[in-house]
Amino acid sequence: MASDIPTHTLNDGHTLPAIGFGTYPLKDEDGIEAVRSAIENGYRLIDTAVNYENEREVGEAIRRSGVPRDQLQVASKIPGRDHGYDDAIASVHGSLERLGLDYLDLHLIHWPNPRIGQYVEAWRALVDLREQGLVRSIGVSNFTPEHLERIIDETGVTPAVNQVELHPYFPQSVMRDVNTKYGIQTESWSPLGKRQAPFSEPPVAEAAEKHGVTPGQVILRWQVQLGSIPIPKSATPERQRQNLDVFGFELSDDEVAAITALGRPTGRLFGGDPDTHEEM
Repeated sequence: MASDIPTHTLNDGHTLPAIGFGTYPLKDEDGIEAVRSAIENGYRLIDTAVNYENEREVGEAIRRSGVPRDQLQVASKIPGRDHGYDDAIASVHGSLERLGLDYLDLHLIHWPNPRIGQYVEAWRALVDLREQGLVRSIGVSNFTPEHLERIIDETGVTPAVNQVELHPYFPQSVMRDVNTKYGIQTESWSPLGKRQAPFSEPPVAEAAEKHGVTPGQVILRWQVQLGSIPIPKSATPERQRQNLDVFGFELSDDEVAAITALGRPTGRLFGGDPDTHEEM
């Protein structure tokens, strides 16, 4: 299955699989087994964060999986409390220690926290860590056009990835266009919409029936055809396999447009506006 997953080439020359595995809130022994199962089912991009408090579990799952390290791509994120330059450096070292890894394939700033106003310093830290080889690709999460413009203008370095909330009720058309303009790869957190997943919406349900797949597979295929990298999470092996099995069918342009049209101005899952939300 892993060999069947297409890849995206980032602006730094590295690649990422077209779909990854989200690990929030998988913890403890059950969390280890869920992540191990995902790897065994073919996922090769594993997404965690300091604030998920499960980096140790992710690292243990990687070791238990038996899959060689160079066949996996592991991503984590700097929390808001570590946005100062020195704190950001220490945060990444802490992630590496908890994961038990020598390097990270992708490291992101989790939220910009603009009221604190230190995200540029965190970005400078990631640039330097990339130069040291501790992180291969660097990016951001939940950054708006203004946040992107600031870090690019002040450092001359463009993120490889911007991971944002993106699902049918919040399709992020403007943000996706901005990422494309800068050559930034969009990733999608909560790509199915969590508890608000629009499985019964006619554009989703009708496409599922037509293609003989589940509504969840339709939404993930929609994500793939938008050019985003969805990061679904499931602790169930069968659902993990379903979520990964979205490359054997294709939605029509009309189907993609109809699902995108489900978007709502108030479609965010919890009102996490990056201009005001803080996650320390």
